[in-house]
Amino acid sequence: MRQPSVIARRVAAASVSLVVAAGAAACGPKDNGVKASGGDSTPHKGGTLTVLNSDPQQDFDPARLYTSGGGNVPSLVFRTLTTRNRANGAAGAKVVPDLATDTGRPSKDATVWTYTLKTGLKYEDGTPITSADIKYGIERSFAPELSGGAPYLRDWLVGAADYQGPYKDKKGLDAIETPDSRTIVFHLNKPEGEFPYLATQTQFTPVPKARDTGTKYEEHPISSGPYKVVQNQNDGERLILERNTYWSGDDQRKAYPDKIDVRSGLDSSVINQRLSASQGADAAAVTTDTNLGPAELAKVTGDKELASRVGTGHFGYTNYIAFNPTVKPFDNVKVRQAISYAIDRSSVINAAGGSSLAEPATTFLPDQKSFGYTPYDLFPAGATGNPAKAKELLKEAGYPHGVTVTLTHSNSKDFETSPEIATAVQDALKKAGITVKLQGLEENDYKDKIHGVKTEPGLFLAHWGADWPSGGPFLAPIFDGRQIVKDGANFNTGLLNDKSVNAEIDAINKLTDLDAAAERWGALDKKIGEQALVVPLFHPVYKRLYGKDVRNIVISDWTGVLDISQVAVK
Repeated sequence: MRQPSVIARRVAAASVSLVVAAGAAACGPKDNGVKASGGDSTPHKGGTLTVLNSDPQQDFDPARLYTSGGGNVPSLVFRTLTTRNRANGAAGAKVVPDLATDTGRPSKDATVWTYTLKTGLKYEDGTPITSADIKYGIERSFAPELSGGAPYLRDWLVGAADYQGPYKDKKGLDAIETPDSRTIVFHLNKPEGEFPYLATQTQFTPVPKARDTGTKYEEHPISSGPYKVVQNQNDGERLILERNTYWSGDDQRKAYPDKIDVRSGLDSSVINQRLSASQGADAAAVTTDTNLGPAELAKVTGDKELASRVGTGHFGYTNYIAFNPTVKPFDNVKVRQAISYAIDRSSVINAAGGSSLAEPATTFLPDQKSFGYTPYDLFPAGATGNPAKAKELLKEAGYPHGVTVTLTHSNSKDFETSPEIATAVQDALKKAGITVKLQGLEENDYKDKIHGVKTEPGLFLAHWGADWPSGGPFLAPIFDGRQIVKDGANFNTGLLNDKSVNAEIDAINKLTDLDAAAERWGALDKKIGEQALVVPLFHPVYKRLYGKDVRNIVISDWTGVLDISQVAVK
C-alpha cells in the first residue's frame, strides 16, 4: 500500500485508505490480544459496536476508496470478487474468494482472468447481484468525478488508459466481458499473476446501474455486505450501519453486532482515553485507525487489565532513509554504504517509540512470509552502528575528513519521518564524521519536495506500505525504472532504471504460483539492496486498545489491525 497518508485514505493504512495513517516485523503477531478480557469469551450476535476514529470515512463510495483487502469499515458494506482471509497472523495474509467461487482462473500467460459469481447473491433491497453490476462498478471508478481508488486497473486493462467512465463513454470497457449473469472476464495488457489481490479492492464492488447517483452515491451506497448505510453525516464523520437482511452470510465476515456506529474526527488521545475508561457505549468500542503512543503504551503496560485489552499487529510497512544518487555526494555508492554502516537503529527505534512499537529492519521488504522476506544485512551496523567501517568507506570515497550533508524530514509528529527520527540519524552519523544538517518541512511541502523528480533532495526520510501482502506492490513502485514519473508524484526515490531489475519484475508478475513469486521477490530485494539506494530503518508494530466488552479479536498480517468484521460485543 503506499505512503501512510495514502494508506490512510485506503486501508490502511491500516484503516487503507484506509487507509489510515499507517494504519509492522516478525512473520506474524506474537500476541494478537485474542483472549477476551474476563467474563464470557464466547462471541454472541447482537448489540451495538462503536468505532472511535481520528479520520472520517470520507468518500464512502466503492469507486473512490483506496483500500487493501477491501478495507475495514468498507468491507462491512462492500463485498468484492476476492477478499483477505479473516484469520490471525500469517494465515490472514492470504487472498480468498468473496463474491466469486474461487480466486480467479488465469489463462496460461496470466493475461486473461475469469471469475464466476456464487449463486443467490443479493443487494440490500433483495435484487440479485450480477456480473454486469461488477463491470459497471469498475467502469464508474474511471470517472474523473469519482477518482481516488487504486490506479492499477487503468494500467492493467486493455484499452483502459484513456477511458473516462460510463457517464461520458456509455460504450464501456471492452476489456471486461460478462458472457452471462454470473461470469466476468478480464483482459490484461500484460501478465499479472497477482490479479486476485487486486480483486480485493473496493472498485470490484457490484454497483446496480439503475441505483447509481454519481457523486451522491456515497450517501447511500447499495450494500452487498452484511450491513447497510442508514446514516452518513458530514462526509463520513458519522456512519451508522445496520443489518442487511438480504445478506446470506459468507465465509469471511462474522458480522456479530446488530449495529455499527462509526464516530470520527476525534483526537487520538481522546480515543485512547475513552477506550481505556470503557464507560457506557465505549465498553463496546474499538478503533480502526488510532495507535497507542509511547507514553500511553507505558501507562497501559503497567495496568494488567488494560494490557489484556491491547491488540498487537504487523502490517507490511517499512520506514527508511532514501538517497537520490544524482545529488552529490550520494552519487558515490561508497558514501551511501558509509551511511548504511553508520546508522544506529537502536536510537532510531527509541525515537520511534521504543521496541514495543518498532522493530529493526535491514531488508526493504517487511519480514513476513507473504512478501517473500529473505533475511540479509549487507552493511552490518549492529545495534548501534559501525562508525569505524563508515569512516573507512568515506576515505575510499575521497572524504578522509568527513562530509557534510542535509537530511530532509517532515515536521509532523508521526514518529516516522519526524524530527525525532531525523535527530537520531543525525547523532549516529556524527560519530562517523558525517555532519548532518536537518531540513524540516511542513507535511505538504515535504511530500511535494520528495515526490518531485526535479525537487527530490539527496537524503531524506521516507516510508512505504503495501497495497496487498506481496513483494510486487512493494518493490515495483520504488525500484521499477518504468514507474519513474517525471511530471507528477514519483515514488522511485533512487531513480533506479536497471534493465535486469525491470526484467525480473516482469518475470515474477507472470507467476500465478504466489509462493514461488514470493521467493523471487525476496531474492530481488537482496539484489537491489546491494546498490545501497535506501537504508531500511524499522518496521512499525501496531498496538491498539479495545473496549472491555469486545470479543473475538482477529488481527491479520494483511492489515495489522483489529478486523472489525470479526468482533462481537458482550
